[in-house]
Amino acid sequence: MNLGPRNKFHEGQGGFMAATGGVAIVTGGSKGIGKGVARGFAEAGYRVLVVARDVAQADATAREIGNGASGFSADVADPAATEAMAAAALDRYGAIDVLCANAGIFPAAKLGEMTAADFDHVMNVNLKGTFLTVTACLPAMKAARRGRIVLTSSITGPITGYPGWAHYGASKAGQLGFMRTAAIELAPWNITVNAVMPGNILTEGLDGLGQDYLDKMAASIPMRRLGGVEDIAAAALFFASDGAAYVTGQTLVVDGGQVLPESIGALEAMDG
Repeated sequence: MNLGPRNKFHEGQGGFMAATGGVAIVTGGSKGIGKGVARGFAEAGYRVLVVARDVAQADATAREIGNGASGFSADVADPAATEAMAAAALDRYGAIDVLCANAGIFPAAKLGEMTAADFDHVMNVNLKGTFLTVTACLPAMKAARRGRIVLTSSITGPITGYPGWAHYGASKAGQLGFMRTAAIELAPWNITVNAVMPGNILTEGLDGLGQDYLDKMAASIPMRRLGGVEDIAAAALFFASDGAAYVTGQTLVVDGGQVLPESIGALEAMDG
């Protein structure tokens, strides 16, 4: 059976064979989880196209993570922009081995206050943007008969809910429905599609909330701490690795056990 060309691999910190080399596109890659994922792939030897709406931020992140990374400006909800993104990766690096579809927004609005425009905006970026970025990268991956697609979903929507995020939760649950059918359709080309589902991750987006708020967030997690962007990067690297070559249409929750307790009492019993 011809599985097509493969990247080189090395033994990762977690014991699995982590991919090295190759080309990765990371959308929403200039800050937060996306920046952590971009850094993780660069450190694993990938040349990374850091995609963000603000090209200055994308370029700054690319310079920071190094290893030949470069920035690109694209609105993932715009078909022409995502096609230009894929073309830029091919022009600069000659391949698209991995797509990390990470771009997402999470403005809060409760039902009764949320407008149709609010709902459409979140769905366009988070769900339609996933579809468009994947679609744009498919010609290159199909030509190579190999590819890894990693979606950044969330525990919010597929597993949990949070007031003000009905549109966000719907978009993140929708990503998983998209993933399962995409995984079936793309399997003949040896293209896998999987999703990471982060819990509470410490990013600059939490700046300004105060230590008391962060402490309350950590208290709801059995491991008693927030996750780091490197935890999400490690999960994405696993899905891109040779060790995950037979894994597709699957999710990996990275949340320190946040979704496990059935009640506050379960957390209190940990220390009882």
